[in-house]
Amino acid sequence: MNDFRQQFLQFSIDSHVLRFGEFKTKAGRLSPYFFNAGLFNDGAMLGKLGEFYAKAIITAGIPFDVLFGPAYKGIPLAATTAIGLAAAGRNTPWCFNRKEAKDHGEGGHLVGAPLTGKVLIIDDVISAGTSVRESIDIIRHQGAEPAGVVIAVDRMERGLGQLSAAQEVTASQGIPVFAIATLDDLLGYLQSSSDMQQYLNAVEAYRSTYGVATP
Repeated sequence: MNDFRQQFLQFSIDSHVLRFGEFKTKAGRLSPYFFNAGLFNDGAMLGKLGEFYAKAIITAGIPFDVLFGPAYKGIPLAATTAIGLAAAGRNTPWCFNRKEAKDHGEGGHLVGAPLTGKVLIIDDVISAGTSVRESIDIIRHQGAEPAGVVIAVDRMERGLGQLSAAQEVTASQGIPVFAIATLDDLLGYLQSSSDMQQYLNAVEAYRSTYGVATP
């Protein structure tokens, strides 16, 4: 449990954010596990989550200048990630967008630091990739460059084709996608935990049926 990815999975289970059972996905698949980042819903959990995002970013060595949190879920995620990075010694500006532009006060649809240089997008998961594409459009419209996307969990399962949602973003947008933990990390966690091995066969079967090929 020294690996922060395994620690993150334990934290997610303890927080009842990562659950096991039978869950229907948006694609209509019956998944043996479900991850709902919206259940990181108090200050202590959110603070800890930011530490894990920061560790994932630092470990990946992604060059970036600004964090961007797409409305709505990405807003608290970007904020807590900025706090986590500051605690780790890297004070980082961050920004988020409004769904509707404000026509009074400071106006506009962006709040926070200016989007300049290389911008790292912070989100919970990638489903259809719509939020990521919208974020990329916003970033490029400001004359900045999208540096990548960091998500909490990569389910590593096929979308409409043979690629996962994360792989489709990389293929279509030319930017990397990083995750705190992946489905492969989850399988490793289940294999190493005697308390959780009861879920291993179901998750392995799901990976075998819907998983994408990895390099």
